[in-house]
Amino acid sequence: MIGRSRPHGRHRDGQARTKVYRRLWDGPARAEAERLDQAWPDWTVLYSLGNRRFYAVAAWPDPQPVVVEDETAAGLEGRMHKAETARIALRTAPAASSGVSPSPDRRGGAVSLAPAVPQNPYPSSSRRRVA
Repeated sequence: MIGRSRPHGRHRDGQARTKVYRRLWDGPARAEAERLDQAWPDWTVLYSLGNRRFYAVAAWPDPQPVVVEDETAAGLEGRMHKAETARIALRTAPAASSGVSPSPDRRGGAVSLAPAVPQNPYPSSSRRRVA
């Protein structure tokens, strides 16, 4: 064996196959993430093996994605609860914080807090220059 500085590995010819067992990394943490995912239906809960952190992504419709993270499952649950509380507070805040009570429209329905005319997302394209 000229030029061989180390012994043969387990894959050489004539060697019996060796069974390699799958290792389950951070099993308790992954099980805790699965439990949280089932307990909170409005959230998707994940555990990152690389970062060793818990992450939760909100499943409700929102313009910006809501993502919270923490090192422990209990801490993540607290952050999820705070995010849901903040979402509820933001939904009720505009009418309460403006100081002006909205008057119902002529049909007796609820008043929308959205602007009457939607803003143009491309303001420069709607103006034509006249030469």
